[in-house]
Amino acid sequence: MSGPSGQYVSVSTGAKAFVPNDLPPQIAWSSELASALSSADRMIGRLAGEGGRLPNPHVLIRPFVRREAVLSSRIEGTQATLGELLAHEAGAPVERSPEDLREVANYVAALEQGVARLAELPLSLRLVRELHETLTRGVRGDRAAPGEFRRIQVWIGPPGATVATARFVPPPPDRIGPCLDAWERFLHERTLPPLVHAALMHYQFEAIHPFLDGNGRVGRLLITLFLIERGVLPSPLLYLSAFFEASRADYYDLLIAVSERSAWREWLLYFLQGVEHQAGDALRRTERINVLLDGWRRDLGSRHTPTMARLLDRLAANPFITITGAVQHLNVAFTTAQRAITVLKDRGIVVQTSAARRDRVFCAQALLDVLEEPTDLAEA
Repeated sequence: MSGPSGQYVSVSTGAKAFVPNDLPPQIAWSSELASALSSADRMIGRLAGEGGRLPNPHVLIRPFVRREAVLSSRIEGTQATLGELLAHEAGAPVERSPEDLREVANYVAALEQGVARLAELPLSLRLVRELHETLTRGVRGDRAAPGEFRRIQVWIGPPGATVATARFVPPPPDRIGPCLDAWERFLHERTLPPLVHAALMHYQFEAIHPFLDGNGRVGRLLITLFLIERGVLPSPLLYLSAFFEASRADYYDLLIAVSERSAWREWLLYFLQGVEHQAGDALRRTERINVLLDGWRRDLGSRHTPTMARLLDRLAANPFITITGAVQHLNVAFTTAQRAITVLKDRGIVVQTSAARRDRVFCAQALLDVLEEPTDLAEA
């Protein structure tokens, strides 16, 4: 996979900006790369199959979407945790900056918007702009022209870096349009295995860096949407941000390595390893959640009424619950919701997390623990 992946052009102060070549690159297939692709394909196929068999797939997809939002935003410096986001959505007070929570909530909204829009609009620059506007509206990116491609030079580096000392300088503004047009054309090709296509697509988007802010989060959103559009996944089941966040230095180093020395082989191996790992991770977490829910259903016995079944589904979607929230979600009387949550509390399924006598917050901690457990890169 030797050969240049782009060219350098001069910008202000004598610095050099990188302009990537059109995709795809020349890929020299090796047994190692073929094996990595086969393993990733096999594992993502298992995930897609299990996802298609879930009785209520939206119940388990919802918390995984939020986990992706938290971890993708964390790569960019946001500090909100999954527990804080879920508690906030359930109506509980959270000691976290509202801006951090809004950033993560915007990511959730953008991903859900993207999945819905795929029914009527293919992946395209138009959809990319829509996603960016949703992602950055009302947060720090609001100062960065939501939904508009940049018109000024940017660079990537540590705080205080200048264009002359930056680690990476993406294309100048007058080269962004042609680069994006070529990237969009590549999106619609059907000549490569979808996972390889997704890896190349993601690298190229990050190298172009078309927005003033939010490029990493939009680029990671696009991986999931691309796999749904291609029919690799039936719904948003796979999220690579946990893998990228757990190996953040490798993620950035390998993106840069493609630009600097055409390290396509290393990037593809890393990306495919991430797909295999995260598909397996999602399967394991889903299985553990289902084991918990099945055990609670058995433990409840005769108390496992239709109302209780719906309440357990609600906890699977968000382990935090309030009595008022249960009333609204289940459309039952306050006393009915109160009795149901009391039963769950008495059985040790939920615990009260707030000391308030009114608007008490309860949490199915065992479920939250499964969702919040850090990604283990050593786990196969």
